[in-house]
Amino acid sequence: MKVGILGGGQLGRMLLQAAANYPVETFVLENDDDCPAAHLCHHFVKGDIRNYDDVYRFGRGLDAITIEIESVNDDALSALEAEGVKVYPNVKTLRTIKDKAEQKQFYARHDIPTAEFIITRSLEELKKQDAFLPAVHKLAKGGYDGRGVQIISSADDLKLGFDVPAVLEKKINIHKEIALMAAVNNEGQTALYPAVDMVFDPQLNLLDYQISPAELTESVLWKAEAIALKVVKELSSPGIFAVELFIDKLGEVYVNETAPRVHNSGHHTIEGNYSSQFDMLWRVILNYPLGNTESILPAAIVNILGETGHQGSPRYEGLEEVLQMDNVFMHIYGKKETRPGRKMGHVTILSADRLDLTYKQNRIRKLLKVVTHPEE
Repeated sequence: MKVGILGGGQLGRMLLQAAANYPVETFVLENDDDCPAAHLCHHFVKGDIRNYDDVYRFGRGLDAITIEIESVNDDALSALEAEGVKVYPNVKTLRTIKDKAEQKQFYARHDIPTAEFIITRSLEELKKQDAFLPAVHKLAKGGYDGRGVQIISSADDLKLGFDVPAVLEKKINIHKEIALMAAVNNEGQTALYPAVDMVFDPQLNLLDYQISPAELTESVLWKAEAIALKVVKELSSPGIFAVELFIDKLGEVYVNETAPRVHNSGHHTIEGNYSSQFDMLWRVILNYPLGNTESILPAAIVNILGETGHQGSPRYEGLEEVLQMDNVFMHIYGKKETRPGRKMGHVTILSADRLDLTYKQNRIRKLLKVVTHPEE
């Protein structure tokens, strides 16, 4: 099969690393021929994943296409899908998810628990919603990795919201945030990975570290798994999905949002599970049996982020010390430039002892820094 990936960042890179195990010819479309995935595919095509003509030309002649980011030209994908190219996820699902307003309405239509919300189309509309606060304002389109999210705690904060279509989401009294990866094959069969606990950097609003499996009561876990499976079944598309959920102080579970692709919250599966999220997506696309999602060992992940005050060619401080630790696995994404908060890699830790996972992830966060070379 000839399979294309729209986007050449770290997700494309790790997909291609898994593709090496399968009989597949890989193609990547990206506007930077020095991107992390460029040198790992069979065929690299320089172009804009948001441009209709670039995406359409790229997809013609391929058997299937998948994405590593939602901000792709879905009109071109729709045309390709009509011509018989398989798209993972399908275009209807991609359009539902890439617009957060439509995504929230999808949850409401299908009785999937999510935070109460109001759709606003301008700042003037938002300013009339002071009775709904405290809430979180999220761009309907274009938000990514913590960008496009504004906390609106009081009426004084309303002026900080977005003057374009957005979702005003009632703030939940969050006890913890978890994620569940789910795979769906072409026959609609599903495979669910163990839930993960996620801890976010409050300044960057990015995933800082995570531990799998999540520490949940049996009843909360069952509820979360049932909700995640309902989400992916109602989406009615083959592919792999990351369902992010909130758990409140009373043990109620709410869907935060869904990503229709491989995801940061599933990176630990490369070493921590029998079939990684990347391996699983290839199984779906190539129509092979779904893989085994069970954990080999409990796992933690630490994201490697660019240090504040550093922009330029990356230098990795503490790398040797981290690699001396037992059962620690380094993933550097090959990005040529670091900048504050940019995802430059991740570290996976495996251990049967949860305290050991916690100790090591704390130590790695202190040791490992992405800085620039002194002359810069």
